[in-house]
Amino acid sequence: MPALPASLRAPSLRRRMACWLYEGTLMFGVVVLPGLVFGILTNTRHALDNRHALQLLLFAVLALYFGYFWVKGQTLPMKTWHIRVVDRQGQPLRWPRALLRYLLAWVWFLPPLAAMAPFKLSGGEVTVLMGGWIVVWALLSRFQRGQQFWHDVWAGTRLIDVQPDLSRRRV
Repeated sequence: MPALPASLRAPSLRRRMACWLYEGTLMFGVVVLPGLVFGILTNTRHALDNRHALQLLLFAVLALYFGYFWVKGQTLPMKTWHIRVVDRQGQPLRWPRALLRYLLAWVWFLPPLAAMAPFKLSGGEVTVLMGGWIVVWALLSRFQRGQQFWHDVWAGTRLIDVQPDLSRRRV
């Protein structure tokens, strides 16, 4: 297989993970208002009341958030880290592919959640299991020819480096 054009090269793993952490921080802002409105409308008094309905709502809110911005090409953290998501040919995503990518991205969390479900693990054990899986999953991208995360490979998407050309800037 010939080398990828420079315009389709993946950003470094370090930049992708920094973007991932920034995205996780912003998720609080994305889910807090819908969660609050849900709690008020359903008169939820205890955190475990209506939790499945709340989880479904937040799953849908996040799908809309990511789908909308991935169809546009970038979320705010992706803009900050000069990363864009495109399809295999370098074209912008359409909604079906963006939603498929969203579903497949849950591989970052579902395996450790499923592994810990039958056990009563302490907070430290959960942190080690989740953190360990995230590190392993991220490092697995190093074994993929295009250095993409496996959920991107499966979804037919890719993260590309869109660093600005600093040589063209006026001083």
